[in-house]
Amino acid sequence: MRVGNKTNSTNIQSPTSDWLVWQLIDSAFPTGGFAHSFGLEAAWQHGEVRGRAELATFVETSLDQLGHAALPFVMAAFDAPEKLGEFDSLCDAFTTNHVANRASRAQGRAFLTAVGRIFAERRPPARRGGGDTNQLAVPEAGAPLHFAPIFGACLRRLEISRETTGRMFFFNHLRGVLAAAVRLNIIGPMEAQMLQHRLAEKVEVMLENCQSLTLNQIAQTAPLMDLWQGAQDRLYSRLFQS
Repeated sequence: MRVGNKTNSTNIQSPTSDWLVWQLIDSAFPTGGFAHSFGLEAAWQHGEVRGRAELATFVETSLDQLGHAALPFVMAAFDAPEKLGEFDSLCDAFTTNHVANRASRAQGRAFLTAVGRIFAERRPPARRGGGDTNQLAVPEAGAPLHFAPIFGACLRRLEISRETTGRMFFFNHLRGVLAAAVRLNIIGPMEAQMLQHRLAEKVEVMLENCQSLTLNQIAQTAPLMDLWQGAQDRLYSRLFQS
């Protein structure tokens, strides 16, 4: 919201903000998200997801889990980017599934690298936290760099609003799961877009219910989905890394 010539960092309304959001959620933005099915490939090969009905249930369950297990890290890092290292370590301890942990690290590193190179004028200063709370603390060497906290801290640095950050995180996940469903030939591209459209209202409700959750409330809401994703490495043949 604009106040005179100043802009609130948590509710940005700049002429270029829309272009920035579109670029960040574009499928061409190099984050490596399309290398992951978020457990869908394993569930499909084991017969848990056989068609459109099971897919819709899988996607909704996956989004609900995202809201309870990952979104709190996004929001926490957005609100306090100077504590990125602390949130990143907690995310690493919480993500015990080795496949999900590996995928989260890969996407987080790719996203941080892409943001740093593409938006070099907004690159964080070379320090380890403290000071201005709008500054992104540079992670320590060897840090896990999980996707959720990295996403939140980077979008705060890029001056995307808090509300839009949550929506972008959900959209990124929804698009990735549906893209994997198309590549696995569970549904076609047109039907995937129809499903995405139908889920829009439910996603808004999930976001509304989960965006205020704290890190003390993070939870694993779909244990079976976690098991499917953990089985990814045991598949005889596979298209995706997770």
